[in-house]
Amino acid sequence: MAIEKRVVRSDLWIDRAFDERLAREPGVSLSVFTVQGNPSVAWDALAQAHVYHVSAAKDELPKEWFVRSDLIARCPDLLCVSAGGAGYDTVDVAACTAAGIIVVNQSGGNAVSVAEHTLGFMLGISRRMLEGDRRMRRETGYAREDVMGHEIQGKTLGLVGIGHIGTRVAALARAFGLEVIATDPLLSAEQIAQRGARAVPFDELLAASDFVSLHCPRDATTLRMMNAETFGRMKRGAIFITTARGGIHDESALVEALKAGHLAGAGIDVWDQEPPALDHPLLAMDNVFATFHTAGVTHEGRRNIAAISAEQIAGVLRGERPPRLINPEAWPAFEQRRARILGHA
Repeated sequence: MAIEKRVVRSDLWIDRAFDERLAREPGVSLSVFTVQGNPSVAWDALAQAHVYHVSAAKDELPKEWFVRSDLIARCPDLLCVSAGGAGYDTVDVAACTAAGIIVVNQSGGNAVSVAEHTLGFMLGISRRMLEGDRRMRRETGYAREDVMGHEIQGKTLGLVGIGHIGTRVAALARAFGLEVIATDPLLSAEQIAQRGARAVPFDELLAASDFVSLHCPRDATTLRMMNAETFGRMKRGAIFITTARGGIHDESALVEALKAGHLAGAGIDVWDQEPPALDHPLLAMDNVFATFHTAGVTHEGRRNIAAISAEQIAGVLRGERPPRLINPEAWPAFEQRRARILGHA
């Protein structure tokens, strides 16, 4: 008799494409628990789960439902953790690996949305669109030249990371006539060139770029990578942009670099705390384009993330190796556990 394969998610918002796709997969059931409801009901569902599709939004999901050692210990049949985005801040990958649980993300699913947002930042800040909008709403009698900006054509864009999103940003930037350079420790110079950029060392990228845009993961190697020292090595008058993850840049150091006039502006979609407090100093600056981690939050991006999440989960439960596997070192132990728990190799 075939074993029912159980997928569990929380009731945080997700496009209906996720539920609809899993409903079409034979032998798979989906349970949804309420994050603010009766915890015992949620734990009952998770204790039987084979796959936990977890929100990647660290400041929206209560920490009780993060995938850490304590949760793993209560989920003996858990085989796969699926993060609902490119990031996986709510998942302790090392703890999953130690338990023989694979972790997958949805990298590339919202690449178009995030890339377009990045170009929007570049245009909005360079052309001082936000400053112009705000002044029109609060005063009259100023000259148009008071909010005169710059074209982006002919400028240099430096990409820190050129994966799915960075590659799409490079294509859009070239269409606007920018030179694109990039640094990525996971890729060779030839691979970076194939993705539309010229490979340069990080120090050279900081010094040469009119725009520095982050498209790298948050991990031990990138935490506070952009700090007072690295902001200081950027070209005077450059613009800093991040749609990556909060914590990769030091917010206080960015405030000082902007106050000193060393940087001309910033586009910030990700924050240490999301959303930031209303009295956050970056929100008081007219040359800062601030958004609430919405770069990937479009109808199209959310639908695509939901669809590929469900498709990848369905594949895992059929015995397929997932295309977006975060911890491949866990695969041998996972296969043994899958054979034991689901009864097939």
